[in-house]
Amino acid sequence: MIGVIILAAGSSSRLGKPKQNLVFQGSTLLHRSIKIALNADTDEVVVILGANTDVIKPTLTDKNIHIIQNDDWAEGMASSIRLGVSTLLKINPQLQHVILMLCDQPFADVSIINQLIKAASKDKTIAASAYNGTVGPPALFNKVHFDELLTLRGNDGAKKLLLKYEDEVAKMPFPLGMIDIDTIGDFERLEIGG
Repeated sequence: MIGVIILAAGSSSRLGKPKQNLVFQGSTLLHRSIKIALNADTDEVVVILGANTDVIKPTLTDKNIHIIQNDDWAEGMASSIRLGVSTLLKINPQLQHVILMLCDQPFADVSIINQLIKAASKDKTIAASAYNGTVGPPALFNKVHFDELLTLRGNDGAKKLLLKYEDEVAKMPFPLGMIDIDTIGDFERLEIGG
């Protein structure tokens, strides 16, 4: 079983409004991520909300996702990862892989997610997107890493696991992965194409 965790709990403090609800090419950033996760070769999709849940959750009408409230969202991304992994393990204890997705990478798509799934193997227990000289999300982790994902703390997310197990990471080229939305300027550049 492959589960997807869409990390959408942040407060978007630099943006000044919930980035999850920004509309790009006719769909909110969060809806785009959900659609990608549901259309990829995955089994379960968990969306982690935190700050601004009251204005984000009413927009989520898809019945094929699990919406989870992270009351500890202010701790940072690690709290959402822990909650997502533990939720997926409750849904299906036979969980083999988790994929971590951000809701603010507008150029992530189904093919990227499916490439990560295909890249996972016995030798490569992690598959991550490669861009801007580094690796990052979307990223897939085999179950051998679940215990460490469940002990992450703070705002670093799973980056330290990508670095710790660098030799076990299958790197999938995704140059547009470097584009994410943190400020109004980022979004305006996205809308005008650069």
